[in-house]
Parts: sequence; C-alpha cells; structure tokens
Amino acid sequence: MLKNNLIAVIAISFTVVGTMWAIRNFIASNNEISKSAIGGILLIAKDNLFNSTNPDIHATVGNYARVTIINKDFVRHDFIVDGLKINTGYLASDQDFTTAIATTHPAIFEYYCSLHPETMRGKVVIER
Repeated sequence: MLKNNLIAVIAISFTVVGTMWAIRNFIASNNEISKSAIGGILLIAKDNLFNSTNPDIHATVGNYARVTIINKDFVRHDFIVDGLKINTGYLASDQDFTTAIATTHPAIFEYYCSLHPETMRGKVVIER
C-alpha cells in the first residue's frame, strides 16, 4: 500500500513539474515576441483583421520602420506589401514574422492578407 502511494505521489509530482515547465515556456515565448516588437510596429492578425482596425503604418524617408506580424487567429494569414516586395508567406497560428520598411522617397503602399483581402488591408505611408 505504501509503495502504491509513493508511486502516485511521484507521478503527480512529475505531472505538476511538467505542467509548470510548459506554462513557463509558453509565457517566455510570448514575451520574446512582445520584446521583438519593442521600438517597432506590432500587427496582430486576429478575427480576419490586423489590430482590429487595420491601422496605417507610418515610416519616414531615410529611416526604417520595424514591423512584426503575429498570427493570433486559428486560421492562416499572410502580410503582403507588393510595392515594397514584402511577403511573409502563410503564418500559422502563433507564428510571427519581423521585417523592416525603408525607402528613399515618400510613397503610399497598400498592405493586405491574400487570404482575406476584403477585411485585412491597410496603408503603409512613407513621409518626409
């Protein structure tokens, strides 16, 4: 009887420790994504929108704008800016992609998700 109780306690301990380790790794991976967007623009793809409003992305000539796209949806999304030759490819749930936007002249470009172009689109505005 004591041997069975000891085995049960050990099994429960391994389960608890394993669960705590998994939760810590999940939280750490989300923090790494958040940290990568510090000083840049973070676009979260969710509910077939970017940041719920498809915001304009602003950059200035001669400087780059760092952009991180994270898919927090259960379906695939991508992020495309044809005029700047940016294409993330399909991002599965919880995948991210970081890029930089830089040009030498003012311009306005359109960004979109090729899988949901009706609802996921906005503008990249490069200003002086």
